[in-house]
Amino acid sequence: MDIPLRIAFQGMEPSPTLEDRIREKAAGLSRYHAHIVGGRVVIERLQKHSRQGDLFTVRLELTVPGGEIAVSRERDPDVYVALRDAFDAARRRLEDRERRERGTTKVHDEEFLGQVVRIFPEEGFGFIASEDGRDIYFNRDNCAHPSFDRLDIGNRVRFLVAEGAEGPQARRVTRKADHGEAEAPGEASSLA
Repeated sequence: MDIPLRIAFQGMEPSPTLEDRIREKAAGLSRYHAHIVGGRVVIERLQKHSRQGDLFTVRLELTVPGGEIAVSRERDPDVYVALRDAFDAARRRLEDRERRERGTTKVHDEEFLGQVVRIFPEEGFGFIASEDGRDIYFNRDNCAHPSFDRLDIGNRVRFLVAEGAEGPQARRVTRKADHGEAEAPGEASSLA
């Protein structure tokens, strides 16, 4: 950020160490949005709480062409944690704004169809024969609906694929509804 950053402290003495950290974090935000034109950070120490000690609020306002991004992290007992969380939230908002301005959208993972061909219940894993001819490993933790213990050989399933240490691995394995059977909760029937 090439413009002066305004920093204000409320209910506490200014801290050069904290100011340095703020400037460092503000400079890092320019990696996420190319046109930040202004910034203001307010750190406020709230009245001492009898059980928690000091609580801090960090408010961060960034001006970008066409708008402003404002975030607030409230009532954290550690000022550095509140500061980190506020800048992380601002970074996410800047990234989202930059993507919208560029017109890029998130690409969703491709969903695959297949059939459970081997299950090893004691070991907690199995294999799916995908429609593209691959055998895809899955384990108990990869099953979304129904649970691993309710899957049987021959069940048609839909799943996502991620590259694991030993090769492709199925994620979010969900049994595909047969004729007359209801879809799994939250699943669309567009892949029938």
